[in-house]
Amino acid sequence: MSELLPLTGEPLALDLVNTRPNTPDGPVDLLATPAALGTWLALQADRLPGYPAALTTADVAAVHAVREHTTIAIDHLRRGQRPPASALDGLNQAQRAAPAILELGWDGTSVTAVPHRSGAVGVRLAARLAEATGELLSDPAFATIRTCEASDCVMLFLPAHPRRRWCSASRCGNRARVARYYQRHRTN
Repeated sequence: MSELLPLTGEPLALDLVNTRPNTPDGPVDLLATPAALGTWLALQADRLPGYPAALTTADVAAVHAVREHTTIAIDHLRRGQRPPASALDGLNQAQRAAPAILELGWDGTSVTAVPHRSGAVGVRLAARLAEATGELLSDPAFATIRTCEASDCVMLFLPAHPRRRWCSASRCGNRARVARYYQRHRTN
């Protein structure tokens, strides 16, 4: 992978898990620092609005904990195994730390109901990500999650089309097509 921008557009829990891609130099953590987490949040702004650009190492640690629990739960379920109680408990604890309430308001013509969480940024973010994981794990579409077919890729995706093979057509798909072309046109 020449580009180290996180992949986005999958269910939020998969986008979170996919922030640890493999590179020629080994696995990389795309959420290793507060700045990197801020970059990811900017890419996810439509699904995770309202998080500040100024983040702390505690915020990163909270997100890392949820990512680890999410990764473990997804891995076990994809293999047809029961997720460890510790992973599910960790996700539940993250949600309990900043429960969501529907905050009622008035927009001038009707009542609005907007989910709201209180607490520190990392705690709220971890709760939202744990909630997204719960939504994914309980979705019947979970059974269709695939791993990218590129030999050096570990990304997961939920295919919108049954013939989808790669995490991204522009990343792994393009590399596979170039490699096939090279093999067909190579002179010995």
